[in-house]
Amino acid sequence: MRKLPTWIDILLIPLINLTIALFLSALVVLYIGEDPMDALSIMIKGAIGSSYGWGYTLYYATNFIFTGLAVSVAFHAKMFNIGGEGQAALGGLGVALVCLMFPWPHWIIALPAAIIGGAVFGAAWAAIPAYLQAKRGSHIVITTIMFNFIASALLVYLLVNVLKAPGSMAPETGRFIEGARLPTGHDMLGWFGIKFSKSPPVNISFIISLLFCFAIWFLIWRTKLGYEIRAFGHSESAAKYAGISPVKIIMVSMLISGALAGLMGINSVMGESERLVIDSVQGAGFIGIAVALMGRSHPFGVLLAAILFGILYQGGAELALWTKIPRELIVVIQALVILLTGALDNMIRMPIERFYFKMVRAGT
Repeated sequence: MRKLPTWIDILLIPLINLTIALFLSALVVLYIGEDPMDALSIMIKGAIGSSYGWGYTLYYATNFIFTGLAVSVAFHAKMFNIGGEGQAALGGLGVALVCLMFPWPHWIIALPAAIIGGAVFGAAWAAIPAYLQAKRGSHIVITTIMFNFIASALLVYLLVNVLKAPGSMAPETGRFIEGARLPTGHDMLGWFGIKFSKSPPVNISFIISLLFCFAIWFLIWRTKLGYEIRAFGHSESAAKYAGISPVKIIMVSMLISGALAGLMGINSVMGESERLVIDSVQGAGFIGIAVALMGRSHPFGVLLAAILFGILYQGGAELALWTKIPRELIVVIQALVILLTGALDNMIRMPIERFYFKMVRAGT
């Protein structure tokens, strides 16, 4: 089977898809009476034109990296885990419980424990749909959707009736102690004498997400387990013939996927709000699906796609602030990106494949 080079598959085709999506979005902006070039300039300057913009862009990107990696691991096993929203919510609960239960003397000690807490809770929430798929044949899409709603209801119940801070009217926990607060981008760059805005919530979780990008790349492409996951994803019957257990691959893949989604809690709960609040995920679980699609389920592609969606989020906020363009237009742009990278991917891919292999044959 002929295969496109990685740089075409991961970089060129998504870039062409993005260009078409931006062009179509420009037509919408033009239709509502705004200048598309001015809008693009405001978006770019607002997202990456200052340390303030970069801080928010990287904060959003951190959430999308974790959820994008979660979806990618399941994709490699030919499973569509769209339960990242619920798994991230339960991961945030695990992070909050770890931070609240112990008098942490320093964040260096609290962070590893929070990582374990978020991963365990996220994996546990993914384990039930995984078991139902592996042992009972229940469709993973249906069960993970259902568990998103269950997670939301469970979190509301716990925050209202169990975990709410004494004397507070808001459904949220008390703030974490100083020893459980993560260093921000301002703090980290300050260690090296570099000035950075104090306002953005970007924190050391971004560095953690980069480490997990490398870890997932190593797992999928450099280990026996990763080979088994990819083999199972390419052909379940061939994998079974080779002695690979479908139950093992389904369970392990979904546990890893859920753990990665749960790790988002160290950024949104421990790093940003410093307490557990309702809707701390804010749709990042679903954006992770688009990130995984655009990144071709490769950790490097996921990283680039997550930063792109971070730019869209932060740039969209700036557009809504400084122009008459509604915030919902950014949702339209995101939808166009998802449409072109997902449902209509072959519309771009197939002509490029034909052209590339024609050039290869001509060169030989």
